[in-house]
Amino acid sequence: MNNYRRVVVKAGTNVLTSKTQRLDQKVIARLVEQLALLHKEGIEVLLVTSGAIAIGRQILDYNLSSRDVPSRQVLASIGQSHLMHIYQECFSKYDLRVAQALITKEDISHRQGYLNIRNTLNTLLEKRIIPIINENDVVEISEIQENIIGDNDSLSALVTNLVDADLLIMLTDTDGLYTADPKQNKAAQLINKVSVFDEEINKLASTEPNPMGRGGIAAKIAAAKLVTSSGSTAVIAPGLTPNVLMKIIQGAKIGTIFLPAGSRLESRQRWLISKMSASKSISIDPGALKALKTKTGSLLPAGVTKVTGSFDRGTIIGIKDDTNNTVGCGIANYSSRDLKSIMGLHSRSIMEQIGHSFGEESIHRNNMVVF
Repeated sequence: MNNYRRVVVKAGTNVLTSKTQRLDQKVIARLVEQLALLHKEGIEVLLVTSGAIAIGRQILDYNLSSRDVPSRQVLASIGQSHLMHIYQECFSKYDLRVAQALITKEDISHRQGYLNIRNTLNTLLEKRIIPIINENDVVEISEIQENIIGDNDSLSALVTNLVDADLLIMLTDTDGLYTADPKQNKAAQLINKVSVFDEEINKLASTEPNPMGRGGIAAKIAAAKLVTSSGSTAVIAPGLTPNVLMKIIQGAKIGTIFLPAGSRLESRQRWLISKMSASKSISIDPGALKALKTKTGSLLPAGVTKVTGSFDRGTIIGIKDDTNNTVGCGIANYSSRDLKSIMGLHSRSIMEQIGHSFGEESIHRNNMVVF
């Protein structure tokens, strides 16, 4: 058995509804039974659950095609309490207590909020209470609105990093990650293990909308990448397979496992990764990349070759190599405007070039994570 002591489980809408338009309480009962078994084995578990909007539809007999934000927020507000009641009833059969945590991106945007949520979740786990987590659909528009990142796959990855979990299990309605869409290509093969996020893996991401849920394979790949870059393991697995959670814990060959990219990161480093902007970055030359990989110094303006996006000093930005692969992230010591003026220059030229200086580093080593 693998030595997983803290596990985050994400259950998607298609799993909880058995691919229908109504919540399947038998599926929830079986999921809870598995979580209770893990808990009994001494494994700390956190559940990130979808389903609130699906229950809201079910209660109001709402038109499935209606996807406008206000309507979905109404459905979420109605469904959330019913969803928690179902979970409470199921967990009570095993004498287990649960606590609800509704999180928004704004809650973890700042370091203090991040730490507050982290402390709350850790305290619940210490008291052997199982946190049940969802994004606050009632106020978080980005989570509901189509074509905007903010799904529960991403949330589960953030939670995994937030509490330093060893493993993230994303339960879905497929057997895992395939070489192609198995619904369209009968020759598609299941990928059992991913060690590196190379070009082939990244190409597998699909952004096709899902009529019931909001995550897709693209969101799951991105979540797995975030988790593994922090030193944890991720698995995409078929949620309707009997005893799937224990099988994964025991090391069974099921679903797709994403192996950690390196050693476990500290809390502050995980926070940096969770707040990295996908649209704001700097690119560096091979010499600077080698220095970051092999030494413990900071990133200087001389090694910067390109600035992407507009950002202020203090923004957490990505660091990319000359092939546009993200190799790290960190807190910008200068704004994008300043960096465009000083990139490629020696640090002693900063004052002369822009008329002020915040130090010789583009990103200080203490404010940086290198993947």
